[in-house]
Amino acid sequence: MNMIPILFEDGEALVIDKPAGLPLDRPRAGGIALEDRLDSLKLGFQRAPSPVHRLDTDTSGCLLLARNPKSLKRFSKAFEDRQVEKRYLGVVAGPLSESEGTIELALSKISSAQGGWRMIAAKKGKPSVTHWKKLAEVDGLTLVEFRPETGRTHQIRIHAAAGLGTALLGDPVYGQKDSRAPRTMLHAAGLTVHREGKPPIVAAAPLPETFTRLGFTDG
Repeated sequence: MNMIPILFEDGEALVIDKPAGLPLDRPRAGGIALEDRLDSLKLGFQRAPSPVHRLDTDTSGCLLLARNPKSLKRFSKAFEDRQVEKRYLGVVAGPLSESEGTIELALSKISSAQGGWRMIAAKKGKPSVTHWKKLAEVDGLTLVEFRPETGRTHQIRIHAAAGLGTALLGDPVYGQKDSRAPRTMLHAAGLTVHREGKPPIVAAAPLPETFTRLGFTDG
């Protein structure tokens, strides 16, 4: 079992580079989940760390773990109070006519017996805001930087599909599967968490091989 890379470590926090394909919670069908790996991330502490926020199974990159209950409470509040800066990189399945912008769409959850649940843009939903910037275009695909202000479920995925008009490459829910992408092409590239009386937590996760294989670089 490969070690999960650690991007930041101090007495109250870890930031790991979560691999794509690793769910946080155990899937109904069984299989390995992050909860199985938490003991290996004690790093000398008696207590295993706890995830503060969520990343989709397909999404790779920066995931903040709290090393004790007090810091878990504090960091959770920082996310609620928007004291956290998040930077995502995504590949969308097509060109973009504009170079940057802001997407504001209220999001709501729907479910059906056939298709399961998904998020939709709906006036009565919860407000959500994402700033985006085009970084590069290769072979008709576009690398986009996303900086979400809010943290709604599937926010960037639905904002790409409904706000940019072109879904993330390989997204089976809001776009379609694609032979060029083994997964939904979204990566949590950077995370900054502000702390009172302490330096901020700052972490950056390198661009995965699934992105570089398509000809993209971060920088």
